[in-house]
Amino acid sequence: MSRPPKSHGRKSLRPTLTPRSLMDEAETLARAWQVRIVTLFPEAFPGVLGLSLTGKALQEGRWQLHTHDLRHFGIGKHRNVDDTPAGGGAGMVMRADVVGPALADAQQHARGRWPILYMSPRGQPFDQGMARDLARCDGVTILCGRFEGVDERVLEHFQVTEVSLGDFVMTGGELAAQAMVDATVRLLPGVLGNAESIADESHARGLLEHPQYTRPATWEGRAIPDVLMSGHHGEIEAWRRAQAEALTRSRRPDLWSKLEQKD
Repeated sequence: MSRPPKSHGRKSLRPTLTPRSLMDEAETLARAWQVRIVTLFPEAFPGVLGLSLTGKALQEGRWQLHTHDLRHFGIGKHRNVDDTPAGGGAGMVMRADVVGPALADAQQHARGRWPILYMSPRGQPFDQGMARDLARCDGVTILCGRFEGVDERVLEHFQVTEVSLGDFVMTGGELAAQAMVDATVRLLPGVLGNAESIADESHARGLLEHPQYTRPATWEGRAIPDVLMSGHHGEIEAWRRAQAEALTRSRRPDLWSKLEQKD
């Protein structure tokens, strides 16, 4: 028998509310964006997602986090979740008859547009565009792999999309999943206090973000650029745009090339 998934964040109603408010909040909680994590290490969550703005939004019920422990679906007395690769080779592979039932359990709660993602170094690169798209979904299920990977038949059966944070390999998908969820949750309505910060940050317009400054006006002999202290908003905007373009050209020529192609 599998155990119920472990959940984080607020899923109960405050008894002090009026009946109408109770109904409104129940509807809000039911519609909240959800992420379901299928993992061998549910204790890794919420991790950093329980801190700062994402943690506050989790407690407020703006999004929900549920973990599904793969070990509960393990085979035999020792709850085995992996076996040797078919055809030989190093390492171990996560079994289809373990991962499959775990994903099926998670997907019982899916509604609307709800993709299944697998954190994998061979997956498509995760970027800001994908984060925006996930934020528009009703929820997402994320499979965190371990060992040499997951039996391919599971990925095919559930039409899983493989996603990568970059051209490197980690010991498991948990940290990568947290990074992806963080990038998505901050785009949900009401999570960030200032919506303009999303529009101006790196990758929002295909450019890296311009340099930022604050007090003191001079530090270690370095002064804030005069234009930022001028109060002339048009000149400030032009300066920031020029800085963003220069940074993108020098640090991310791949992004700059895409912008030039659009023009």
